[in-house]
Amino acid sequence: MSTPRLYVDAALAAGQEAPALPGQGHYLGQVMRKREGDAVTLFNGRDGEWQARIASIRKDRAVFVPETLLRPQAAGPDLRLLLAPVKRDAMDWVVEKATELGVRSLQPVFTARCVIGRVNLERLASIAREAAEQCERLDLPVIAEPLDLHKALDAWDGAPLLVGDARGNAPSLSVVLAGRRLPVGLLVGPEGGFTDQELDAVRRRPFVSPAALGPRILRAETAAVSGLAVLQALAGDWAAPS
Repeated sequence: MSTPRLYVDAALAAGQEAPALPGQGHYLGQVMRKREGDAVTLFNGRDGEWQARIASIRKDRAVFVPETLLRPQAAGPDLRLLLAPVKRDAMDWVVEKATELGVRSLQPVFTARCVIGRVNLERLASIAREAAEQCERLDLPVIAEPLDLHKALDAWDGAPLLVGDARGNAPSLSVVLAGRRLPVGLLVGPEGGFTDQELDAVRRRPFVSPAALGPRILRAETAAVSGLAVLQALAGDWAAPS
């Protein structure tokens, strides 16, 4: 049976007990049928990845003891996603896949044509955590509080930000990304697209570059995930060393 890999909040150091998060004790004991002394793999986004053992497990409570450092902490790619919220299943899927693709932060942004008026951050954070556990990344993406599109752009730090252009007038992502490396962000609009006024306002920002995501109109969730994959391949940690 495979060794469970879990995210914990506690500090990780050899011999120092680390408590499980709520739900992990039940998962280990009732779902995975693990017992005291069994092996687990732990990470917390700060102290690397550790081989550990279950020191105690009772109902929904468990305590781990890290033993051996497997991988030291390393910085992940500074890949960012700004996304107008989409319907729940699609949003869950985007968060899961964006986590697998290595995105560092996901910023929900409200736009004029958003069909969703609120975002369940706790749910999305749980999905991101589970995806990080499965894909063996060493950290969790930040799921930020939703902001109005223009407030999010006002708070942007000036890193290059690409916006998918459905009008068909923009150069391709490969052209826009030529010679660039991370940090890079991707801005994806709502299911109904940006209004002309929004897109014009976005384009006036000096750090924004419009980019075409291919010859077909993509659903918002498809644009987000495919765009992130292209960014990773051309400018991120999928790209060949220069």
